[in-house]
Amino acid sequence: MPSSRIQALHLWLDKQFSGEHIQLTPLTGDAGFRCYYRFSIKGRSFIAVDAPKDKSNNAAFVFMQKSLKDNNVLVPEIIAADLSLGFLCLADFGETLLADILSTENIIITYQKAIDILPKIQSALPKNTQELPHYDQTFVELELNIFSQWLLTEHLSIILTADEQQQLTDCFSLLTENMLSQPQVLVHRDYHSRNIMVLEDNNFGIIDFQDAVIGPITYDIVSLLRDCYLKWPNESVSLLLNRYIDMMTEHYSLNDITRQQWQRWFDLTGLQRHIKASGIFARLHHRDNKSGYLKDIPLTLSYLVEISEQYPELASLHQLLLVKVLPAMQNLKAGILT
Repeated sequence: MPSSRIQALHLWLDKQFSGEHIQLTPLTGDAGFRCYYRFSIKGRSFIAVDAPKDKSNNAAFVFMQKSLKDNNVLVPEIIAADLSLGFLCLADFGETLLADILSTENIIITYQKAIDILPKIQSALPKNTQELPHYDQTFVELELNIFSQWLLTEHLSIILTADEQQQLTDCFSLLTENMLSQPQVLVHRDYHSRNIMVLEDNNFGIIDFQDAVIGPITYDIVSLLRDCYLKWPNESVSLLLNRYIDMMTEHYSLNDITRQQWQRWFDLTGLQRHIKASGIFARLHHRDNKSGYLKDIPLTLSYLVEISEQYPELASLHQLLLVKVLPAMQNLKAGILT
């Protein structure tokens, strides 16, 4: 953070806490432009957030915090906020991420606990749903094109033929249709093990919800079970997905939807998310000088290869991955590309 921003943050916090001596400890940042700091006053810990208003969705954070809290989702209390400055002070949820405690031994019981929160999140809809963005066709296609621009072209220097470009466009249309055809609910949009905090009482606190949208019913469950940073056995994923399907079927009376349809929704929604994520990870490196996410691209690509192989209508995507994308990744790793 520029020194002028941190000085301004200090001055703002001084006003909130009546001149208490505040010492800020920087925390590891996220993929966005927000900077986080921990500080303590009289034995109570707080999080200060520097979220520049031109680069951060602060109004949405405040709006969603209230909506989720009103629906009994544990979210950080907002102690103070100044949207014009881009500063927030939050209650501290501690340092333990769900990712920190997960193992193959506890994944079922632990993820079931996280899944049980999803109906509460989905119910946190504003009365006027136009107050939230919708995962519409333009939105989905914009995300998919991040893959083409930043992973294929910028990162891997892949130039598609006209036929390959048309095939990829057709594939993207299929994935977009899949997203739009599902029941639409409130979607956290980044519901995974790094955005769920384990609190002192072992309850789960939810963070990073400012990008919530109205979107497909399988989006958050695929974010959780096919995590961009952690891969779990297919048997565990299937068991947990089936439990989620049972819960959603009862909750929304979706008795006419087959398991096969649910599985297709889940798989193809995951493809869209991992296509987007691999492009974002490349963009973070090339545009934002955040290279730590490059190591996460191989996992997202492995999901794409695995799932695209299961659907004949996605054969062209599968071939593109095998013939061009994975070899280019290997060449880049070997230093052949720069």
